[in-house]
Amino acid sequence: MPSRRWLKDFLKTLWQEIQDDHVLNGAAALAYFLMLSIFPAAILVLSLLHYVSIPHLEQAIVDLLNQVLPHESAILLERTVRQVVSERKGGLLTFGLIFTIWSASSGIDAVIEQVNLAYDATDRRPFWKVRAIAILLMLLFFLLVIGSLSLVIFGGVVQSWLASIIGWSRPLLIFFATLRWVIIGISLLLGLAMIYRFGPDVNVKFRFISPGNVAGATLIALGSIAFRFYVLKFSNYSALYGGLGAMIILMLWLYLTGIALLVGSEIDALLERDKPRQ
Repeated sequence: MPSRRWLKDFLKTLWQEIQDDHVLNGAAALAYFLMLSIFPAAILVLSLLHYVSIPHLEQAIVDLLNQVLPHESAILLERTVRQVVSERKGGLLTFGLIFTIWSASSGIDAVIEQVNLAYDATDRRPFWKVRAIAILLMLLFFLLVIGSLSLVIFGGVVQSWLASIIGWSRPLLIFFATLRWVIIGISLLLGLAMIYRFGPDVNVKFRFISPGNVAGATLIALGSIAFRFYVLKFSNYSALYGGLGAMIILMLWLYLTGIALLVGSEIDALLERDKPRQ
């Protein structure tokens, strides 16, 4: 159990590292590149879902977007992606697929660059290898999303089956609602663990649960809830900016997510650096 003095010194050092590594500026860069990659990534996922025989999976992804993102941004993303997917002419399976994968992985590539800064590491890997890692991480994230949402859908089937036997009850609804978010939380922890392990050009062990990815996942969840509440109750970007409001909201949410992700990497990097002295 860390002492209060150790915790105080650690938080002071962490704050200094956040300033030295320009985490806020890095999060802004991440928001920009993630903004450019999020639509190609969503298009790719929804296009490939036609080849996955899991009922209601596409609708589950859309529902998740509406629960995680502010409403305006979720509607913008859903409408744009559905329009592009419905108008595709099969080109996505040839050159379009390569271009979409490349564009969608740009956000992960930017994350890798920023996470290297947390470890004060100079990436000596060749360009093609870094991009290959970004693409593989992106594909793993897709599988993670599809797998976790499949479990959520399966849980919904089990919930309906139990309800048909014992009837609907408040404890049953609470249990499966909690289970759904536990599955999503585990997926988020695993996603951050993969970024923190394979992103930086340093030799670190893979840890499913670490102080950094727990802090990152918690900050992402709290930031999403707080920002969603702020947009809903205190701000009306659509009235101020018209059609650009949804884009601005999405960019701000990505910025907050980027801060959480980078703070988590700074925590793990700092603890890794202190290991020999422990």
